[in-house]
Amino acid sequence: MTTVLPHSASRLVCRRRLAGEDWRQPNFAGTGRALPARRTVAAGGAGAGFSLLELMVAIAILGIVMTMLAGAFHAVAMSKTHAERRLADDRAARAILWQLTNELRASVQTPLIASHVLFIGSAGMENFTPVDSVTFSTLNPAHRLVLGGFGSEEIVSYNLVPNRRHRAWHLLYRSQQSALVTGNYNPQDKVLLASNVLSFHLRYFNGRTWSESWDSRSMPPGLALPQAVALDLLLDEGGARPRLFSTLVTLPMAMARW
Repeated sequence: MTTVLPHSASRLVCRRRLAGEDWRQPNFAGTGRALPARRTVAAGGAGAGFSLLELMVAIAILGIVMTMLAGAFHAVAMSKTHAERRLADDRAARAILWQLTNELRASVQTPLIASHVLFIGSAGMENFTPVDSVTFSTLNPAHRLVLGGFGSEEIVSYNLVPNRRHRAWHLLYRSQQSALVTGNYNPQDKVLLASNVLSFHLRYFNGRTWSESWDSRSMPPGLALPQAVALDLLLDEGGARPRLFSTLVTLPMAMARW
């Protein structure tokens, strides 16, 4: 069925079509103009935003990335701390062995000049771990040398004491006293060298065999000193594998040429 519009209505429809308006929309009240047609925005167009699900996925991915970065930074920081700790322990152990080596090499035994020959190495064991100590007289290189090239004679002692703050560790102390003082050995200066010692082991060579202990008081004159001393120092590095530092020291004054 065809609807015939009046002449005025047909003219209004033509004007709306020329203006690009929807001629089916009603006029504004009393204005004679039609309402513009609604325009819908297609999904994914220029005006589209993020949904809640997309935001949650993006935040979850960002959290995973930040967690990975935090783990990497923590690993780098821990490795740096561990490397610095190992370097500090290495320096401390080498300094201890260097000082002990020099003092052992200066152990006194002279047949021409009366000297205080004292060399006592005591073997100890704690939880199947060697915890030895040693006391000997030496021409301490730390003192000022005289014209003859030797310093004053000192009695030096190295011994271990249990560390109360850590069950398996020991404190390594060094003490000394002048050999010119007669009477019992009573060290005055006591210095802490290391606090993380697991084992301190010394062995003594008399020219034929190795022994775990030494006492110069029971030795004949001229044989009161061992010809060589083997040192083993085991340090704990707090969680890492313990490090063993070893050296072998020969005592010049124990040789027959003296």
